[in-house]
Amino acid sequence: MTTALALTQGDPAGIGPEITLRAWLAREEHGLAPFFVIADPGFLARIAARLGLAVPLADVTPETAAEAFGRALPVVPLPGGLAVAAEPGRPDPASAAATLASIDEAVRLVQAGRAPALVTNPIAKHVLYEAGFRHPGHTEYLAALAAPPGATGPTPVMLLWSETLAVVPVTIHVPLRRVPDLLTTDLVVETARIVDHDMRTRFGLARPRLVLAGLNPHAGEAGTMGTEDRDVLAPAVASLQAEGIAITGPHPADTLFHARARATYDVALAPTHDQALIPIKTLAFDEGVNVTLGLPFLRTSPDHGTAFDIAGKGLAKPDSLVAALRLAGRLTRSPEIQDRKGIAA
Repeated sequence: MTTALALTQGDPAGIGPEITLRAWLAREEHGLAPFFVIADPGFLARIAARLGLAVPLADVTPETAAEAFGRALPVVPLPGGLAVAAEPGRPDPASAAATLASIDEAVRLVQAGRAPALVTNPIAKHVLYEAGFRHPGHTEYLAALAAPPGATGPTPVMLLWSETLAVVPVTIHVPLRRVPDLLTTDLVVETARIVDHDMRTRFGLARPRLVLAGLNPHAGEAGTMGTEDRDVLAPAVASLQAEGIAITGPHPADTLFHARARATYDVALAPTHDQALIPIKTLAFDEGVNVTLGLPFLRTSPDHGTAFDIAGKGLAKPDSLVAALRLAGRLTRSPEIQDRKGIAA
């Protein structure tokens, strides 16, 4: 029996439902592995009708999803038959329970071995916050769900992956003025260790090549334009190299992302969110995949948000979700991948 990937519904007022429907329609074109979505079947049917998408739906269990995948979009109903009454483009905290229920159920199924990996549609944190959500974001919530009862969750690391470039922001959703205080040698070392481990175990790279971007212009210019690169980042690189991890840096960030430079490494770590995300969204805006490293299960996600402004208008492109599904399928089917480009081929 072939198992299918678990896909969450995301915020139902966003573009998640549309790109889910369109991804299923593109399943043969892109050779997608079977997947099922955890959602309200009635709501998906209404969205399909509104958009004029001829997508048949099949109520399934995770174990029967793969069999149904060729003829219909497999849907595992939300726990308790929870119904969704969202209106596209109109975010509503009343939908938060269904959004979280889909995530909770997907994690439960993956941890129980009933799905090989988790793919998540975009959520809107501000909508969840209005409903009482207390986690910093999607990734942190998944880490909390992955933790045994009473234990601290694993440290999640955000990898943005594409055929062209793979990047990791060491600090993520924090104001820029806080970065120098948060950026410690220990944080850089812990992040790089997780990246190295998961690139070996999940991506099949025998010896991942990592680089670290500097925080300041010209990587601090020997301390004349900031001391963080000299006093925080360089010691982290030295410590990691002593452990046998293949990493260099800190390198000036402005020379790290051109084609010749990219050919010398597998993953670039960057001290700030935008240092990492600007280059990958410039080079691979529609094909980037968000992969959470450090979790006990594989999770991928589109590298974009809910796009409430175009939800329900038939304008959403499923490219990033397709890329997330393709990558999850390849990583779960092919444990001995030899290079990054081979994963998305």
